[in-house]
Amino acid sequence: MDKLHCQFPSRTCCAMVFTEPQTVMGSSQTCSSLVLEANLALSMRDYLKLHGFMNHRAPANGRYKPTCYEHAANCYTHAFLIVPAIVGSALLHRLSDDCWEKITAWIYGMGLCALFIVSTVFHIVSWKKSHLRTVEHCFHMCDRMVIYFFIAASYAPWLNLRELGPLASHMRWFIWLMAAGGTIYVFLYHEKYKVVELFFYLTMGFSPALVVTSMNNTDGLHELACGGLIYCLGVVFFKSDGIIPFAHAIWHLFVATAAAVHYYAIWKYLYRSPTDFMRHL
Repeated sequence: MDKLHCQFPSRTCCAMVFTEPQTVMGSSQTCSSLVLEANLALSMRDYLKLHGFMNHRAPANGRYKPTCYEHAANCYTHAFLIVPAIVGSALLHRLSDDCWEKITAWIYGMGLCALFIVSTVFHIVSWKKSHLRTVEHCFHMCDRMVIYFFIAASYAPWLNLRELGPLASHMRWFIWLMAAGGTIYVFLYHEKYKVVELFFYLTMGFSPALVVTSMNNTDGLHELACGGLIYCLGVVFFKSDGIIPFAHAIWHLFVATAAAVHYYAIWKYLYRSPTDFMRHL
């Protein structure tokens, strides 16, 4: 009885046993077909990891290590939005009719710009200066903390410029208290309880919505809800590093889209129309 062993680098060795000596003549073709099948059986995930588009999942309490391609995508997807955010904030400030509208435009604009600036700086540091562990850690904390203040700033125009009831008006300051609490949590438990951190983000994002939807003037609430839905869909990618290639960069695109929808609603329903703006120049 003869035994023929076939080896190829990407898969476990195969052994074929032949009872007839003449069958050995066709064994090379059999091995070739097995090699082809093994190569075709390579999963897409293995292919992406092999070519540097994705790394393995991070441990439960650890951070995902992006590939160079993912680092670049993480940087560019928010870096390109810094200038539009600054211009958009200046536009709202220019359209303001009174001091309260100007203050609100400033708060919202600062939160919007800070989100993209801090995110971009963190991803650049994480990509190019990852050996500076303390610096990277500090910017990562800032990246997480600024999300809380961005959520609060995104609701500021709706809470400040719309008429609220006596109970709902307390949300104007309570949301900033929530942002401060989230900041303290990041200081104390950064990257320790990721599910809890995600729960805080979602809770802070949905709590003011209950107040906003109870307003007598409901103009713009459809856009507000649409933006919130886009954020929620993006969370799927936010938690998919190591499962979906460029997952974090895709999350950035969801954030940009949702922020654009919310900005449009604020510009259209809470500030002056573009024709009024042209006359105001």
